[in-house]
Amino acid sequence: MGTLRNGIDHGETLGRIKEVCQNLIENNVLPLIIGGSHDLDYGQYQAYEDLDKLISLLNVDAFLDMEDSSAVSASQQHIHKILLHEPNYLFNYSHLAYQSYLIDPNAIAILEKLYFEAYRIGHLRANIQEMEPIIRNADMLSFDVTAIKSSDAPGNANAQPFGLTGEEACQICWYAGLNEKLSSVGFYEYNPLLDDDNKKTAAVIATMIWYFVEGFYHRKNEQNFKNNDYLKFVVSMPSEPEVLHFYKSKISEKWWMEVPYPQGKEKYSRNCIIPCSYTDYQTATKGELPERYITTHAKLI
Repeated sequence: MGTLRNGIDHGETLGRIKEVCQNLIENNVLPLIIGGSHDLDYGQYQAYEDLDKLISLLNVDAFLDMEDSSAVSASQQHIHKILLHEPNYLFNYSHLAYQSYLIDPNAIAILEKLYFEAYRIGHLRANIQEMEPIIRNADMLSFDVTAIKSSDAPGNANAQPFGLTGEEACQICWYAGLNEKLSSVGFYEYNPLLDDDNKKTAAVIATMIWYFVEGFYHRKNEQNFKNNDYLKFVVSMPSEPEVLHFYKSKISEKWWMEVPYPQGKEKYSRNCIIPCSYTDYQTATKGELPERYITTHAKLI
């Protein structure tokens, strides 16, 4: 659509991002934002405030950005602002590719208490396919270029020598594009003045966007679990719950798991069938509750 002009101050800029994104999402148009500092995703998040639904946010970043001190920059505390935002419409928060030596361990403990997810880059790299259900669960994606190592993306004030490769970043974007729930995406912290002579960072981000768009046009419209495109698996458990219900798409072979919500809490209905992996199904067949079930059930009650 073009370039969004900054407001008179930072608050007005966020308000403009919120207004544009909200109008697009309401008209079933997926906004793709190229920032700008990472804290601009607060405006992207606010776009969902009046949409009357609980959402899941996926953040890809080397840092956690959960500082609560006024002495740090806005980009270091935007996730803290999102977590405390009122009214609260954040159902789930997932963080991918943080680097352990760059973050405060206490911040990870806070996320765990809230039953949110954070995966360090080593965990992601060990089996990126297991990250697909996490990406498939997001309504909003916020991607900080800082998550990509400096040799692949030098055009960044916080560029780190270690991080995602350009190929891994593109894989995440491909999965995100395929995600039918995802309704907005933002790429942040690209600074053209810091890029190399070959504009390598610009090329990496452009390729990431290409993979996202390619994934978008390969969406399978897999939302109706009652039709014949799904196989339903019922697994008996040794204790509560008595059974677990899994769904497998005959088209894409992706898996979902049902987590019942309490009576009278219909606001959770769109979040009760969650993406999972074949590994979760295997865990259930051994009589063990998958970790995804435990954390989702804790949020539903």
